[in-house]
Amino acid sequence: MIEFYKPNYDDLSFRMMLLSDDKTMEYNHSYGGTISFSKDKWALWYEKWITNASDKRFYRYVKHNDTFVGEASYHYDEKDFRYYIDVIIYYPYRNKGFGTLALIKLCDIAKEHGITELYDSIASDNASVNIFKKNGFYEVERTNEYILVKKDLL
Repeated sequence: MIEFYKPNYDDLSFRMMLLSDDKTMEYNHSYGGTISFSKDKWALWYEKWITNASDKRFYRYVKHNDTFVGEASYHYDEKDFRYYIDVIIYYPYRNKGFGTLALIKLCDIAKEHGITELYDSIASDNASVNIFKKNGFYEVERTNEYILVKKDLL
């Protein structure tokens, strides 16, 4: 039903649109809402996340029937010494199961790459925490601002 697609440089226009869409980024209101991803940022970002990703980063578009419907990634955080996961589904494609499918697929890929646990920090008022909990993540910390969830991949 979905596939992961490694974007070409010119495909970054989708990411620019995704991150600037008010409805899509509503969940991120606690952290500033939309995110600027103008063309002047593309080269450095592409090099870091695609060209030289090594084992510290994984990034793909979520694709359904030749249409980009979101993005899925994980990365190693040097400060926290852990891997964080991220799935963003473009607003018009939400509530169709794409987020769940992308989350499951991303966890499987992380496990294949030897990652033993994944985390996400979710705003405390973001309903997507339920998707994570339904898919094996559990709370390890809760504050007024965020919920830290974890999944053991062993």
